[in-house]
Amino acid sequence: MPATITLPGVMDSLYDLMAFVASHAREQGFSVERIRDIELAVEEVLVNIIKYAYGNCDHRGSIEIICKPADGRSLVLEIADSGIPFNITSVPDPDVNADINARQIGGLGIYFVKQLMDEVRYRREDGRNKLTLVVHKTVSS
Repeated sequence: MPATITLPGVMDSLYDLMAFVASHAREQGFSVERIRDIELAVEEVLVNIIKYAYGNCDHRGSIEIICKPADGRSLVLEIADSGIPFNITSVPDPDVNADINARQIGGLGIYFVKQLMDEVRYRREDGRNKLTLVVHKTVSS
């Protein structure tokens, strides 16, 4: 059964949004380690929405998260906002093997989201960014 939360897209909502996701992951039987992975990825996404999708907007929209269990071994998170369009999946992965002084600034958070989640999908629909994160109970190799 899907569960939904919608809160203002501001930093004051961050804890409640993350607690909502973590509680649903716990209810679905995810391990403490996988819940930490989920929290890290969701925090990165939410902070990016608050700082960038809404950061330069006159209006602050909301953030909606839908948690849906899938096939008994996965959790599907749909995160939607009405901020400026941004396709997380189009961001190239940084060269993590490059010398620290030669690396580009930024981009590591998105890279970690892609590494921690089993699937990351984006679409723009009805004037909203819709990011889908799929996470399995056990780490895929």
